[in-house]
Amino acid sequence: MTQPRNNKSTVTKLLLVALGMFGFGFALVPLYDVLCDITGLGGKTRAAYDYQPTGTDTSRLIRVNFMTQTNDGMPWQFWSEQGGVRVHPGELKEVTFFVKNTTDRPMVGQAVPSVVPAAAAEYFHKTECFCFRSQFLEPGETLEMPMRFIVGPELPKHVQAISLSYSLFDVTDLAMAKPSATGGE
Repeated sequence: MTQPRNNKSTVTKLLLVALGMFGFGFALVPLYDVLCDITGLGGKTRAAYDYQPTGTDTSRLIRVNFMTQTNDGMPWQFWSEQGGVRVHPGELKEVTFFVKNTTDRPMVGQAVPSVVPAAAAEYFHKTECFCFRSQFLEPGETLEMPMRFIVGPELPKHVQAISLSYSLFDVTDLAMAKPSATGGE
């Protein structure tokens, strides 16, 4: 009779391990976000920046490249008006991004930004960005989305180019559970 008891014990242990792995996987994204916020790793940019003009460094130009991508399962089209711009540190700049819902149903998307090199993230400040809120689009709808930013004059001199990348995710199910989360209301 020890054999069935050992099997039951093994099955219980395996179920607990699987449940623990699922819980860890579920908690990994929020833990990573906290780690990035604390350490500045991952090139994450912060929320809206309160722009206070402090002077423009006209002695140098920084190239800011824009990259867009949609996550797997996100059927929208997503692009920037320009592939990049040149800015003087301290200069406020506005660029435009676009999304198009290519489906036959209403959807909600959320853009997540990342900055490379990661060390430049603390000097890249967005005063307005579509990434601060979710975007609700009807079937076939196209939306023009402005983004205003400033590259801080404190940016180290050796950094001459910054790449801002946005990944667009389908958050329709999550947003429909919380209607106030959409930007379309």
